[in-house]
Amino acid sequence: MRAMVLQRVREPLCLQEVLLPDVGDLDLLVRVKTCGVCRTDLHIVEGELPCPKLPLILGHQVVGVVEKTGALVTKFSLGQRVGIPWLGGCCMQCEFCLSGRENLCERAVLTGYLRNGGYAEYCAVGESFALPLPTTYDDVQVAPLLCSGAIGYRALKKVEAGKNIGFYGFGSSAHILLQIAKFLGKEIFVFTRETSMGSKHLAHKLGAAWVGNVEEKPPVLLDAALIFAPVGALYPQALRVVKKGGSVISVGIHMSDIPSFPYALLWGERILSSVANLTMQDGREMLEIADKTPLHLTTTVFPLEEANQALAYIKEGKVRGSIVLQL
Repeated sequence: MRAMVLQRVREPLCLQEVLLPDVGDLDLLVRVKTCGVCRTDLHIVEGELPCPKLPLILGHQVVGVVEKTGALVTKFSLGQRVGIPWLGGCCMQCEFCLSGRENLCERAVLTGYLRNGGYAEYCAVGESFALPLPTTYDDVQVAPLLCSGAIGYRALKKVEAGKNIGFYGFGSSAHILLQIAKFLGKEIFVFTRETSMGSKHLAHKLGAAWVGNVEEKPPVLLDAALIFAPVGALYPQALRVVKKGGSVISVGIHMSDIPSFPYALLWGERILSSVANLTMQDGREMLEIADKTPLHLTTTVFPLEEANQALAYIKEGKVRGSIVLQL
């Protein structure tokens, strides 16, 4: 099969002919239709996430059709459309797995990082780590829901009691989550860079209650703030606009160092937290919500061979919404 392969970090991906993935008794072989391009992929390429499996096929927002099933597969059938998310395996035995927190498993296997992902014509996945997809969305639209949507949804669940929520950064995940949050009755306040006019326009269009620059204060104190941009300096900024008892949560897997800040910003039972990966239940719940409330998904499509250009678009901040590779 054709695949875009990362041979060494900090080097471009290479288009190569590689062997089809092996398929075990409980696995699916999926013919890839689309694969979302995530900022996490960029972090892997640039060496900001340690010890990826090399050589590596990136991609963890994979949409495709089941081409082959292992001998013991019971949950999916040939020809069924499925999604493959970031979480690609776990031990099923530790305290985290046994309490529905498999996203924290120390032996978690992550798609497109510790096992090959979807920047290729085929991808393998264990049947317990594949998601059935709603028919509401085509292959391009549904791909970003598998990471940007699902992990954003997990962050929103952590602040479900809050009404007024701040979003710092407005990329792929935030533009999906704003719509889910509004469906759940939240008011969203978006903070972006001064130069991000495209993102500001999109945030207004999708129904943000307020849009401003990261240095500005919103018209009300917030119950919580979600940080999508991988910029640690946003933590003190967010603490300044969160009310007592509120939370500031990092949604990304990588973040630059958080600078020191006065204890007065944290005092008042404010909470700093993060979101790590997703559980399969998060994915199922988010897709059910997406099926009930049609989301307006802004996407830019690249062919598989232009994966390097797609990653460059993310690095240079040229993206409005999500980027998807289409095979």
